[in-house]
Amino acid sequence: MPSVVVYSSDWCPYCTRAKQLLAKKGVIFEEISVDGKPDVRAEMTRKARATSVPQIWIGSTHVGGCDDLYALERAGKLDALLKA
Repeated sequence: MPSVVVYSSDWCPYCTRAKQLLAKKGVIFEEISVDGKPDVRAEMTRKARATSVPQIWIGSTHVGGCDDLYALERAGKLDALLKA
């Protein structure tokens, strides 16, 4: 299983939803909080080219945010990406 990284914030409902989906699938992921850490948020922004959270990577694939993660799930593509 590829590594999964989620940049998130404690106050973000979309982060919570994304993490719930991953947990429901039994995925162990690294969560990186951007709360009060401008350098970490800047790193995320540089890598993702986006400022919103969550930002999710599965292996080297940048999935995007919560809506993108759920879109992969609805399309039946998330499991394959998690097993790649």
